[in-house]
Amino acid sequence: MLLIRNANIYAPEALGIKDILIAEGKIIAIDDHLENHSGIDQEWNAAGRIITPGFIDQHIHIIGAGGKHGFSSMTPELQLSELVACGSTTVVGLLGTDGCTKNVRNLYSKVKALEQEGLSAYMFTGYYGLDPMYIMDSVQEDLTFIDKVLGCKIAISDIRSSYPTALELVRLLREVMVGGMLASKKGILHLHLGNLESKMDVLFELVEKYEFPIKHISPTHVGRTKELFDEAIRFAKLGGMIDITTGASRFTAPYLAVLEALEQGVSIDTMTFSTDGNAGLDKKDESGKIIGVRRAPIEANLIEVVNLIKKGGLPIEQAIRLVTVNPAVNLGLPQKGRIKVGCDADFCSFSENMELKDVIARGVMKMQEGVVVKKGNYEPENQAWQVK
Repeated sequence: MLLIRNANIYAPEALGIKDILIAEGKIIAIDDHLENHSGIDQEWNAAGRIITPGFIDQHIHIIGAGGKHGFSSMTPELQLSELVACGSTTVVGLLGTDGCTKNVRNLYSKVKALEQEGLSAYMFTGYYGLDPMYIMDSVQEDLTFIDKVLGCKIAISDIRSSYPTALELVRLLREVMVGGMLASKKGILHLHLGNLESKMDVLFELVEKYEFPIKHISPTHVGRTKELFDEAIRFAKLGGMIDITTGASRFTAPYLAVLEALEQGVSIDTMTFSTDGNAGLDKKDESGKIIGVRRAPIEANLIEVVNLIKKGGLPIEQAIRLVTVNPAVNLGLPQKGRIKVGCDADFCSFSENMELKDVIARGVMKMQEGVVVKKGNYEPENQAWQVK
């Protein structure tokens, strides 16, 4: 058992200074003052630091991504400390363009490895294409029988996609929804959006022509272009959840996109951040010439949430929703994204000026005073990860 004293809690709602009691990775009590007793193994005085739910990154390449420039440009697997250092206590791994050298069985193995190392990890089955890329024989079976599968990924409006029609997508959505129903999961179809002129046309067809429940449709990279973002605003006003990529593929700074959406009447509850972290990107010189490759940053969610607060003037309790309760709702994970009794004990601890100091995942201190104290297997002991 762990007792946290004097935590300035944003749950995400502002609760003020409270104590939090944790047992078996769960929050079992929150109160103004909790009495100590013999069952408590550890006590930590948060000393008034800002305590938020642990961050959820619902789109991140945990096993690496396929390269645009040959095998040597493929990105490597992520290590536990890299995720902890930027406050990501829950991740959802996925495949990208590459369904050949990467596969969903490798992805599932990495998800389970991160779980064994102390984080919470999930995955989407499928990849960019329509052709089968599943652990079992179908999307429905993956949702039904594979504990960590929350939905399916596919690409639209991209030259690397399979150019799926609305009818093909609605049949895929049916598998996602029914598989989710059978396994008591929400089930979502997570859609990569490219930069083709078709934009989100097929998604509006799903909602308006086929009357498919919008809660199962999860578009990402909506901030790739201004025109695409305008359509995303329309989608959000229909009741959909839109995902703004913080690490790449954007027409403006992600925090500015959020502020623009709010100005246009979009509810903060209908937006999420995800990094697309560890995707392979081009490295360019000042003239725009490609000179190498680089990884999409995995710390971009943390950076953009802080930007929302410090540059955008958004209250903490609103800004952190994009990486806590909102993705938890989108993914159908009621035990995540909140600080309340019965939820998982995942926390980020910040100083007054929003510097990430401490991270607790599933009730275990993973980072303390800016230093990762619980590393993954095979990580060098002297390796230090810093958010730049």
